[in-house]
Amino acid sequence: MQDRYLLLYLAAVPVLGITAQWLAWRSRVPSILLLLAFGIGLGYFVRPDEALAELTGGDLSIGPRLLFPPVSLAVGLIMFEGGLTLRFRELKTGGRGLFRLVTAGAFVAWGINTLAAWWLLQFDLRLACLLGAILVVTGPTVVGPLLRFIRPQRRIGSIAKWEGIVIDPIGAVLAVLVFEVLFTPSGPATLGYAMTTLLKTALIGGGFGMATASFLARCVRRYWIPDYLQGMAFLAVAGGVFALSNTLQSESGLVTVTVLGIALANRKDISIRLVNELAEHVVVLLISCLFIVLGSRLELGVLAELHWRGIAFVAALILVARPLSVFVSLWRSSLNWRERVFLACLAPRGIVAAAVSSVFGLSATALLTSDGAPELLIAQAQQLAPVTFLVILTTVACYGLAAAPVARALRLADANPQGVLFAGADAWVRDLGLIVRSCGFPVVLVDTNVRNVSEARMAGLTAECASILSEHVQEELDLGGIGRLIALTPNDEVNALAVRELAHVFGRAQVYQLAPRNVDSRRRQSVPARLRGRLAFDRAVNRDELLVRLAGGAKVKKTQLTDKYTWDDYHTAYGESAAVLFVVDPAKRLIVCSDESQLKARSGSVLIALVSPARPGAEPGVPPGPLDTRNGTS
Repeated sequence: MQDRYLLLYLAAVPVLGITAQWLAWRSRVPSILLLLAFGIGLGYFVRPDEALAELTGGDLSIGPRLLFPPVSLAVGLIMFEGGLTLRFRELKTGGRGLFRLVTAGAFVAWGINTLAAWWLLQFDLRLACLLGAILVVTGPTVVGPLLRFIRPQRRIGSIAKWEGIVIDPIGAVLAVLVFEVLFTPSGPATLGYAMTTLLKTALIGGGFGMATASFLARCVRRYWIPDYLQGMAFLAVAGGVFALSNTLQSESGLVTVTVLGIALANRKDISIRLVNELAEHVVVLLISCLFIVLGSRLELGVLAELHWRGIAFVAALILVARPLSVFVSLWRSSLNWRERVFLACLAPRGIVAAAVSSVFGLSATALLTSDGAPELLIAQAQQLAPVTFLVILTTVACYGLAAAPVARALRLADANPQGVLFAGADAWVRDLGLIVRSCGFPVVLVDTNVRNVSEARMAGLTAECASILSEHVQEELDLGGIGRLIALTPNDEVNALAVRELAHVFGRAQVYQLAPRNVDSRRRQSVPARLRGRLAFDRAVNRDELLVRLAGGAKVKKTQLTDKYTWDDYHTAYGESAAVLFVVDPAKRLIVCSDESQLKARSGSVLIALVSPARPGAEPGVPPGPLDTRNGTS
């Protein structure tokens, strides 16, 4: 019977994981919170450790021994994918601050974590040092989804992302060193051995990572790997070198895969787009499954035994250790006080802390038991994993709920970014951008035409002279407050490529392009619908139609609807001579008009439209009505 329950459990894990991710997307709640809640709920029905124990004759230790190798491998793949997202150019302005954060900041956090565990949890000093080292980490499994949810400004988002990935191998290696020094028979006298271990870890991790990156790059350049195998080949190699590094030196695998990912991400001679796409999808599934599995293993009764001491310990980590480590390490850095406060409010623990604490908890328990240590010391070693899970659960909940409001209060993020990135800066696009900005929405224009960009800047718009397809736009352009792309260049193919390139930044629902000349995807001359973005504005308003209207004197104007001047009045006055492009609803949301969305304009809405000077059906001498033709506004 247990094998059936285990089958149901294995099937339920990915189903619940993806369901939690979808619900988080729909409700705009951090996904980690729902994943942990679903995992704890699943644990009430099926305990994986107990199910595995019954299948193997009642050995309760078989669960952790079977679960943690695949968990460790999954963590390695997650770290590899995280490394693939790190670009050195992101650290042009904050690199020194990041270095201080993961070095001096890590040691400050280690010291305070150790004191808190020794004083509040009353742990033995050796175990307190080990727990303090384990809890130095934060983790891309939690920080990454939170940053995608918060969408902070580029610099602080890059630093938080880099720290979340780089600090994990540092914390894991620190835990190894502490364990080797404090729990080996030779004891603290072996500081030289600890330094040798650190050097060995760095050489194996860094050497394997760089060598593997060079090998994979050579395979891509020589076309030794077909495109359809490229993503899986990279993931398989990353998993292999992770396991090999860990075999040669404990916890060096995290260093290896992180270095491997960073080295591949910053190479200019190959494209890793196929690898990035597959790795991102795989990691979403891995994170979903891992948090469900770990949540289902969580025994709330064990956490309750910690009483007030556990809560006080977590409070010390959140309110003392993290703020002090940030402000001490970033003293007199280039980061302003708002960015430092945001970093002080973002340090959730994730999968790496759970995996490392479980491994060292079992190792310390076995070692102390064989040495005949007191029962109290053995019991404290057995509490390493439960305390870490309490920290994970509490920090994920606290930071997951508080980080976004804090970022918005500090003006480092927008809850629902409504700004527009326009690809193209022709005269009519500049006029459109000015009016959209006058409604209170951020606007950025990107064009390769120097004159168009210069005139946009002289008009007071934010404009960048670059190709919309360049890496500069995705990696260096500040898109704070920008929530959608509208590609309005004269080239239909460039527009289609732009929406494909930036769909992963804004989401496919928020990338639009001007209707191509040949909308029918069955025609030989047209770009197929599956390669295009959503059509902005009316399907009939394509490039040719725009040129005809603009040549006839059409202008971009905005109109305020009121109780006395309704949508029906507007439509009666202008009819087909006005092509409505945007609607700003009374809640100050910018809505892109398209064939897919039904126009809903009511009193209090603002219409932004391309209006022709002649209005069919208007009587001679009738004034223009609500539009002031002198300035294009109501």
